[in-house]
Amino acid sequence: MAVKTAASDRPILKSKTFLYVTEFFSGMAVMAAELGASRLLAPYFSSSQIVWTIIIGTIMIALALGAVFGGRWADRDPNPDKLYLRIMAAAVWISLIPLVGKYVVLLVSGLLIVTVSTNFLVIAAFVSCMIVFVPPLFLLGTVTAGLNKFATDSLDDNASVVGRLSACNTIGSILGTFLPTFVTIPAVGTFVTFLVFSGMLLAIPIVYFLSMKARRVLCAASAAVFVVTSCLSPMSGFAFWENSATLAYEGESIYNYLQVKNLSDRTILSTNVLFGVQSVTMKGQGLTGMYYDTALAAPALADHARSALILGMGTGTYARQLKRYYPRMSVRGVEIDGKITRLAGEYFDAPADVPVDTYDGRAWLAASRDKYDVIMVDAYQDITIPFQMSSDEFFSMVREHLNPGGVMVVNMNMVSDGEGSINEALQTTIAAVFDGSCRIGTTYTADVPGTTNRELFAKAPTAGELERYDGCSDSWRRTGAVGTVSEPFTSTMKDDATAAALRAQTWERTGDGALAAYMSEVGGRMKPVGDPSPDGADDTLILTDDHAPVELLGMNAIDGIIAEEAGPYREILRKEGIGGLLREVG
Repeated sequence: MAVKTAASDRPILKSKTFLYVTEFFSGMAVMAAELGASRLLAPYFSSSQIVWTIIIGTIMIALALGAVFGGRWADRDPNPDKLYLRIMAAAVWISLIPLVGKYVVLLVSGLLIVTVSTNFLVIAAFVSCMIVFVPPLFLLGTVTAGLNKFATDSLDDNASVVGRLSACNTIGSILGTFLPTFVTIPAVGTFVTFLVFSGMLLAIPIVYFLSMKARRVLCAASAAVFVVTSCLSPMSGFAFWENSATLAYEGESIYNYLQVKNLSDRTILSTNVLFGVQSVTMKGQGLTGMYYDTALAAPALADHARSALILGMGTGTYARQLKRYYPRMSVRGVEIDGKITRLAGEYFDAPADVPVDTYDGRAWLAASRDKYDVIMVDAYQDITIPFQMSSDEFFSMVREHLNPGGVMVVNMNMVSDGEGSINEALQTTIAAVFDGSCRIGTTYTADVPGTTNRELFAKAPTAGELERYDGCSDSWRRTGAVGTVSEPFTSTMKDDATAAALRAQTWERTGDGALAAYMSEVGGRMKPVGDPSPDGADDTLILTDDHAPVELLGMNAIDGIIAEEAGPYREILRKEGIGGLLREVG
């Protein structure tokens, strides 16, 4: 049975090759837009599993609706001109995303941050995706059904035609997945990636219409829009509000958006615009005024200060501080993002005698047998610690790489307390690993004044310590802990005694009076972590490889921070309306 469509009147479609080429580039554009969406949203909402779920979910909604309406439209009016007009509109829309998308995201965030009380991350990311990405991907979702209509001449080979179209779409999707991640985004950035793939997609309808000498004005207008956005988009980065005089570098790697700012007293690295400072180099000597200073208590708490491992090296801030105050200490770093390591050498005066391995921190530990006196865990992925570096299994692995009496220090951002908080889960998990059922009291926290950071210190006991706690040696044998607990690091001592001991140890090992005085203040901030329940009898969450909902816990912490910071503005909006809010922020 023959199937007659308007496609038979279009010479360019008679061989069907052009239809398959259309399907190929449509599939490629969909996946490239999806990956680009994650990078466009990451500086504002993170690249967590939550955001990825929203991106994938909204795009699947768009494609599903496109398939339904595309099939209906093809049955009602089997005119390929209309299909290629939809493809042209989708290509032009995608080309405009790098120019206007970031403004839409900021506008949505600004409106929602003063109106939404909970789940800000989910709602803001969802609304942004619906506005920016759903329309063009809905249009691309109509392509397969339309092409199937136009490519079918006979029902006898309809299944073969569908199979070939599906194969072309899948192959295009594969390239649209790998090319942005491994080629275009690292090489030329997210904005140009949108332009590259939208340009290839736009070429399809332009070739189609020009082959028939039709809609030349529309083709010229579409090409003009593409040229304009191609010229203007690279001129404005993600952080378009930043002072160009201080913005030393803005770029991207496989893992991160990267921004280096050169200020009068420091150079700072942010891996995401709205999520703070990840590394800093002070142009003067001394302490940084950030959480790294508090973390310097770790080598004083350890039985020895001869070696250190930093998981999440960043630009080497903590390594520089260790080498400054403990020059004879051997320091090694692990950083998953090789581009950050290169920026560390270019902008941050990275210590030349500190080797850095480009590797995932947990995978590196699994492959290493070395032990250290200090291990710093500072591996953040946007809003929270990666789940694989927050579990019982991971911290057990860290403990096994500590020398007897060694200390692990963990940087916890977005301080939040109370039942169900991410900090409670992390602290309880670590205490369960390092203290077990013995409740020796070797896990302490110290909040960092003026920041949302909290440093957690956990010390491995020695064999001698096990002998003193013979009643729970089975528990320690089960968890495999080794080490000793020095006197300044016990829960039986008062805060002033802890502070004095920490100061004395720092002075003895460094001879630096300013650091010793600061360590005394850190000691006064130290608080023991509550006893873990070895049998899981309480309701406290112990994070494991199987169950570590760190993204949701982190999102709850963000809601708390936003509620605290945006509270006054919400009150102004409630009392004075939009006008009052604009006057306040203006």
